[in-house]
Amino acid sequence: MRIASFNINGIKARLPRLLEWLEETRPDIACLQELKTSDETFPAQEIEAAGYGAVWHGQKGFNGVAILARGAQPQEVARGLDGEPEDEHSRYLEAEVNGLRVATIYLPNGNPCPGPKFDYKLRWMKRLRARAAEIWAEEVPAILAGDYNVIPYDRDVWSVGAMADDALMQPESRSAYRALTGDGWTDALAAIHPAGGVWTYWDYQAGAWQRDAGFRIDHLLLSPIAADRLVTAQVDKAYRGREKASDHAPVWVELRD
Repeated sequence: MRIASFNINGIKARLPRLLEWLEETRPDIACLQELKTSDETFPAQEIEAAGYGAVWHGQKGFNGVAILARGAQPQEVARGLDGEPEDEHSRYLEAEVNGLRVATIYLPNGNPCPGPKFDYKLRWMKRLRARAAEIWAEEVPAILAGDYNVIPYDRDVWSVGAMADDALMQPESRSAYRALTGDGWTDALAAIHPAGGVWTYWDYQAGAWQRDAGFRIDHLLLSPIAADRLVTAQVDKAYRGREKASDHAPVWVELRD
């Protein structure tokens, strides 16, 4: 079973690239982030025609997440995170797909920091950890997949100095991420590529793609039952180089049935 995560950076603008990727790689489950579209304008018909059932949590203009399942209909479990009732950002969606619990996550960026946006990021990560603990307690095979907007280690960025002041690399962001993995969630890409040097994001500016000046912020965290089934974890890097591509590449894990 292949489970993928893809920050599509605008599903309407990138729909040809999304459908192309789905057809060419055929993931069993695809978690999408940064849809930048409302629930009403989500391209459900096109995705269904590609062979995928879907649930989505949209928001006009920014944010937005979805879970796609090949030949199946995801069964929604949770929408949004508890803890801040006034938080209306569409950043979290959880579903059951073929016996697997899957969450798609678009974690706040947090820039500029320090400031209110960074404070919101840290509060959101605390709320995510609380929900992850609830999933853990159910003892189900689970994957928390998405754009975490955290560079966990120095080996996950092309230049430590260039990103030193960014919210993605602040000690507080890293500590909150490591608290999750410390709870027993396995970072699949880190497990398969312990030496690092594997990027999932390249900015549109300053020739970042051409220079391979990227970093790793898209992560797939596995519960122990899922981690026991881990075969490999990889990045579909070539899709970042296609015309009108997202600034993220898809990442995926393969699990034994």
